[in-house]
Amino acid sequence: MMRPDRLEIRMLSEFSIRSGSLEISDNDNRSRKVWLLLAYMIYYRDRAISQTELLDLLWGEEANSSNPVNALKTMLHRVRTMLNQLGDNLGYLMVIRRKGSYAWNTEIPLFIDTDEFEALCNSAQASENPDEKLSILLRALALYRGKLLPKLFSESRIVSIRNYYHNLYTDAVQTALSLLEERNRPDEVVSLCRQGIVIDPYSEILYWHLMRALLDQSDQSGAVQVYDELSSLLFSEFGTMPSAEIKALLREAECTVNGRAVSFETVREQLQEFSAPRGALMCDYDFFRVIYQMQSRAVTRSGDAVHIALLTAVGKDGELTKRSLDRCMDNLRDLIQLNLRRGDVASRCSVSQYVILLPQANYESSCQVLCRIIKIFCRQYPHSPAVLRFLVQPLEPTP
Repeated sequence: MMRPDRLEIRMLSEFSIRSGSLEISDNDNRSRKVWLLLAYMIYYRDRAISQTELLDLLWGEEANSSNPVNALKTMLHRVRTMLNQLGDNLGYLMVIRRKGSYAWNTEIPLFIDTDEFEALCNSAQASENPDEKLSILLRALALYRGKLLPKLFSESRIVSIRNYYHNLYTDAVQTALSLLEERNRPDEVVSLCRQGIVIDPYSEILYWHLMRALLDQSDQSGAVQVYDELSSLLFSEFGTMPSAEIKALLREAECTVNGRAVSFETVREQLQEFSAPRGALMCDYDFFRVIYQMQSRAVTRSGDAVHIALLTAVGKDGELTKRSLDRCMDNLRDLIQLNLRRGDVASRCSVSQYVILLPQANYESSCQVLCRIIKIFCRQYPHSPAVLRFLVQPLEPTP
């Protein structure tokens, strides 16, 4: 058979092997174990791998068959057959047997994106020239199109390797962003951050750099939109809000939306609430905290009765699934808004809770309000797996 000049292997974001114009990839509908075995042999290509190690890789302590060695031979045959799509008998050329063990044939030159990525990161780290360092890092980051072998995400043998490369990426992207910012290249910062957020959607560092670059481009509304996207994502997934550093950028964006002095009438128009829905004011948790603190100061002076309520959704028979909880909280939001007064304020403060501010309401009437909401919820959603519970306490005056 004709030996290929070189095989091109990519493991970042996808797993593919190319020889000339021919390519196979894990997008094909093939066994996950076949791709796991192939990836493992390529990654550890510099040594022979025993049958025992491969059996443990593929099946662990599972009872895979009465003849595990034969099952392994079948799996290796499938790997070779798949590689044969790149050339006649290429599978038998690349996967070889050595004294009862198996190995990857290292005589055929390879380009592997993980090796190139790692080499570039190491080269950038060793460089003492900032411009050269940045150039190398940008080449490395262009290779990192996603985390290692995403379709083998749950494989324990892959986790530590995946984390190693992702830590290299995290260090590289942060260094590159700092160097771009020092050189006043906000367009490239924006592009690099948006690419990074696709790969690592929960990285607040990337969102911070993105908002900072948008502000440097005088795109205040874009920075606010990025904050809204991040806060919605974090709250939906983890019940948390963005860091104080990112909130500081939000305040900067909001304070600079008006780039010049405006008239008093313009300010009034901007503050006016048009087509206000009936019922309570629903707001995000950060804004609720401001209103709470304002009420706390007012109570110190006036002595008015103000109570705060915490409404929690729990499962009837254990923990709620995310889908059930999200549906419950969406339905509950509408009920809270429609069944409270216009002067009341409510906010979702965690994935399973709403906090409600009830001005000019004593303890008894506040409890009655919460009981009414729960009763309406049970009547409208009798098959919901959620149970609602509440606590009511007086608002503490500011000392």
